[in-house]
Amino acid sequence: MSSHGVQGGFAVLKNRDFALYLCARFCSSIAAQMIVMAVGWQVYHLTGRVLDLGLIGLSQFLPFLLLVLFAGHVADQFDRRLIILLCLCAYGTCALLLLAFAIAKLGSALPIFAVLAVLGIARAFQLPASQSFVPTIVPAATLRNALAVNSSANQIATIVGPSAGGILYALSTAPVGRFGGAERVYGAAAILLLAAIGMIAMLHKRQAPGIRSAASWASLLQGIRFVWHRKTVLGAISLDLFAVLFGGATALLPAFTRDVLHAGPDVFGYLRAAPGLGAVATALWLAFRPVSRHVGPTMFLGVAAFGAATVVFGLTHTFWVAMAALVILGVGDMISVFIRSLLVQLNTPDEIRGRVSAVNSVFIGASNELGEFESGFTAAWFGLVPAIVLGGAATLVVTVLWARVFFPSLWRMRTFEQLN
Repeated sequence: MSSHGVQGGFAVLKNRDFALYLCARFCSSIAAQMIVMAVGWQVYHLTGRVLDLGLIGLSQFLPFLLLVLFAGHVADQFDRRLIILLCLCAYGTCALLLLAFAIAKLGSALPIFAVLAVLGIARAFQLPASQSFVPTIVPAATLRNALAVNSSANQIATIVGPSAGGILYALSTAPVGRFGGAERVYGAAAILLLAAIGMIAMLHKRQAPGIRSAASWASLLQGIRFVWHRKTVLGAISLDLFAVLFGGATALLPAFTRDVLHAGPDVFGYLRAAPGLGAVATALWLAFRPVSRHVGPTMFLGVAAFGAATVVFGLTHTFWVAMAALVILGVGDMISVFIRSLLVQLNTPDEIRGRVSAVNSVFIGASNELGEFESGFTAAWFGLVPAIVLGGAATLVVTVLWARVFFPSLWRMRTFEQLN
């Protein structure tokens, strides 16, 4: 690899505000992954119902869906740094509540679902503000590298978070001191969120828009209109939506680990980290060698790999095959995420960036929670393994339909400059 490529990959870290934001996002992402890991295992341990694994996603999705368009409007009207700061404070409060529930050893999952709903509300405001924040703190010339490095940090967190959470949770079988596994996970997450809050508070203040407009349907829907009239952008984010919706195998990992692999939370942590391992390797490669040619076919190849890996994962009973399938799943997902992010960010005016990011969040961010519900529901209806295999197969069918029937212009797209 040339020195020019290395410089292009890491030069963006010389930007003080971007470096602080990157570290804050890294800490908060690790905390979020730890919380998700612990909640999934704890709820399944309490109830033993795979449907409840789906309700974990639904309890976050519903408030997110109701508020995210308004949150996009807020991100375009107020200081995005302050919005992110307040959302991290809400995350920290939720982590402390989950810690209190674990210490109290509640026998019901309902209070946990209530806290997850609050997390969904905070996430509705945090995602549009965060997705539209990076382009305001880095020059346009380094935006591609910044997005790739940002994705790398997030994907490293998906490795560290579940693995650390799984190890901490597994210690509940050999208690250390007075705290069990769930308490240690939530306590560590709260500490990381506190660190993230401190780093965001250190960022330079950004000037809020000089002229603010009241929230109206016309204003709230402006992001939707923008995406609708750019068919390649619409095709990219809707493809990701259905891929994640049908291929949400990771939501079923607690049940798959215990009922198929007959393993414990430590193995669950490794499996939960595997997609992030593939994704971070891909993101680091993209930081030095961003996709610039054959953009459309490359994205479809990534989504197809995601679907095929999901099928293989569902069919195996071997730990190492499952790990390899999940790593490949992460590679395909990262390729799709990288291209879709650039399609959105490189072609969105800053004055509506929050509202467009909100639409992107509905398609992509919320699809994770809705996909978890779909996976939990189909697993309860058809069985665990059939649900995973059918989800992967559905992703492959969607990939072919999007490439050949609904968005052929996206398949033919060779460079980012071909947007219409």
